[in-house]
Amino acid sequence: MISFSKSDIENLPHIQKINLINSVAGYKSANLIGSKSEDGNTNLAIFSSVTHYGSSPAILGFVVRPTTVRRNTYDNLKTTGYFTINSVCEENIEDAHHTSAKYPKEISEFDKTLFEEEYRNKFYAPFVKKAPIQIGLKFLEEHHIKANGTILVLGEIVELFIDKYLLEKDLFINLSKGKIATINGLDGYTVPKNPKRFPYQRPK
Repeated sequence: MISFSKSDIENLPHIQKINLINSVAGYKSANLIGSKSEDGNTNLAIFSSVTHYGSSPAILGFVVRPTTVRRNTYDNLKTTGYFTINSVCEENIEDAHHTSAKYPKEISEFDKTLFEEEYRNKFYAPFVKKAPIQIGLKFLEEHHIKANGTILVLGEIVELFIDKYLLEKDLFINLSKGKIATINGLDGYTVPKNPKRFPYQRPK
């Protein structure tokens, strides 16, 4: 095996270091977060840090990088209180990745990709049209991570739309049926297939 000490990691060239550390923890979810400013400017951005934080209430969270520069998604959800999380399918990986480009707040990523805005049940933030999973969230709270200046944002699910063909009888969402992508590191996308499920485990 190749070993890396703390000093080895710190002294790596920047790109090599972020590639190494961003991929070491394994596959991550690929999601498009939609938001809209108070002025009506929409924003769409790819995130690989969306995580489940509880089912009752239903809470999801994601990490925002340091706000030393403008973060349109963060600014929008803090001022309006709402945002959406939308799944990424194999067929639109390239456009999804392009939303990581740093456009000014006046330019919507919806206008720079083939993604279309969709509004449901008068929810303020835009969903991604045709995304097989669309989640509407209300901002709950944030936690500042002192170690690196990032922010953990938590939101409560208030709207949830799922294409019927993804749902099993027990309401398990079979992502493989929708060819829903995951991210390996910063820029490696893959589509998992045929999940193996096991019953709830008890001590033997």
